[in-house]
Amino acid sequence: MALTISAVVLFGILAVVLLRGRHVSLGTASVLFLFGFFVAGTGSYQPIYTACQAIAQALTYLTS
Repeated sequence: MALTISAVVLFGILAVVLLRGRHVSLGTASVLFLFGFFVAGTGSYQPIYTACQAIAQALTYLTS
């Protein structure tokens, strides 16, 4: 059975966890940056979304 989670939900949860844990690093900044673009849906949304989809597909093929 496959479980799918929206990127907005995933990055939102990660952002809350990282902010509550008071972790400030490059990873935290990246998560919050991506969360902002997925939520905002600006003109930069499509290229970033496409790149994230490509990475997710690559990870899927690597784990198969």
